[in-house]
Amino acid sequence: MRNPLFSVDTPRASAPVETPSEFGRELRAGLSRPVRSISPKFFYDVAGSQLFDRICDLPEYYPTRTELQILTANAPEIARYVGARAEVVEFGAGSLTKVRLLLDALEAPRRYLPIDISGEHLEAAAQRLRADYPGLAVQPIVADYTMPLVLSAPGDDAGGRMGFFPGSTLGNFSPPEALSFLQSAARLLRGGGLLLGVDLVKDPALLHAAYNDAQGVTAAFNLNLLRRANAELDTDFDLDGFTHAAFYNAPLQRIEMHLVSRRAQTVTLYGERFALAEGETIHTENSHKFTVEGLRELAVKAGFVPTAVWTDPARLFSVHWLRAPAAQ
Repeated sequence: MRNPLFSVDTPRASAPVETPSEFGRELRAGLSRPVRSISPKFFYDVAGSQLFDRICDLPEYYPTRTELQILTANAPEIARYVGARAEVVEFGAGSLTKVRLLLDALEAPRRYLPIDISGEHLEAAAQRLRADYPGLAVQPIVADYTMPLVLSAPGDDAGGRMGFFPGSTLGNFSPPEALSFLQSAARLLRGGGLLLGVDLVKDPALLHAAYNDAQGVTAAFNLNLLRRANAELDTDFDLDGFTHAAFYNAPLQRIEMHLVSRRAQTVTLYGERFALAEGETIHTENSHKFTVEGLRELAVKAGFVPTAVWTDPARLFSVHWLRAPAAQ
């Protein structure tokens, strides 16, 4: 989709001065671009996190169940690569569902550090995990994992530090962002490794169905970003004035999600008015798809040593163990 030229009305002098939040700053910047956009990390307030949990259970959405099948079938072998007394760091932890398969298979894991931007959702999930794993130190970190991270040193008897990044969330980054994230992860995980799940290139019809489910949950998830803006930033998005659109961009090997303006309309944020034409979109997410060989090449560029890779029989999804060499 191509957006027409944007326009921004000059704010009136009497508009109140407000201190923008990170969400507000990035939304204002995104609405000011010729191609409107906003980072998908802002999907995940409490309501958005709950909607995403529902997406993961949809019949059309194969990534979650396929990755779970791969982890379940290969957990003992994965545990051998990770080693004993590991410290597990999960990036974008969400509901802490998949990590349970690893914790059950790992030999005496010492500490689990789930990192997520949605603090309330993360703490609730961490409390449930503590109840089920009373001998495990569960220390949630409310943070944007795409930013530089500093973690406390592992305990004296801890083994290697294992990163866990499931769900093909790496695909939400642009290629330069994906490389930058992996480079940071390689430094953070020195002497250990990263268990990474990524979605694979496949029949576009399967991809289209996964992001356009019959129940409309993905559409509600996409539109919830506007509801969140209205609640937190006092914007005046008319949710009935937008519709969800998702399609596979084959040349770029990515699903794109957009919110399409149904009519010409104006949205106000921090006293600025942003005019959207009928058919203009706000680009909310990319989900890049990978080949096994392409992912391994990217990992090498980032400083990892690719070792094992596991896929399902239909090669819909893949899980990779990327060793992070110790500092020289």
